[in-house]
Amino acid sequence: MEIRPAHPADAEGIALVHVRAWQAAYAGIVPREHLDALDPVAAAEVWAERLAAAEPPRARVLVAVADSVGSADQVVAFAGFRPAEPVTEATAEDGEIHTMYAHPDHWGTGVGRALMEATTNALAAAGYRDGTLWVLADNTRARRFYEAAGWRFDGATAEDTTGGAVLPELRYRKPLTGTRTQT
Repeated sequence: MEIRPAHPADAEGIALVHVRAWQAAYAGIVPREHLDALDPVAAAEVWAERLAAAEPPRARVLVAVADSVGSADQVVAFAGFRPAEPVTEATAEDGEIHTMYAHPDHWGTGVGRALMEATTNALAAAGYRDGTLWVLADNTRARRFYEAAGWRFDGATAEDTTGGAVLPELRYRKPLTGTRTQT
């Protein structure tokens, strides 16, 4: 397995991981009609545009790829980070992991831990003081994963309305260590 910056050619693999992870992780949380309507082909178009565009300063998308027998590398997980939103004086030095998913076939294999470590290191190298991320309150599997990696609920809450449902979110935070350089 290799973890590297994403390229536009990774769009299809990222989209497939994104859709399948949502359908598995959010079953029973996000309305079934919304999950059933997710389309990897449409998502690949969005990801292709996103990856072809210039990344904002201090933002990245990383992919974990596994060698596939007889074909190109296969994206099995991905993560993206950017400056934390909303940007305020209090959050100006915070980086936010805004997306992190592994294909359900790779849950429990260590790929998520490796990608989280690489993403946390990349946040620190980009000069962020603290890392933040939002997680659905009912997504206990993800919450356990983040907590095992040293992330903690910081008391902030929000609501997401994906699929027409009101879904409570919790913000997790982690102090970052390592080299802090502007990129």
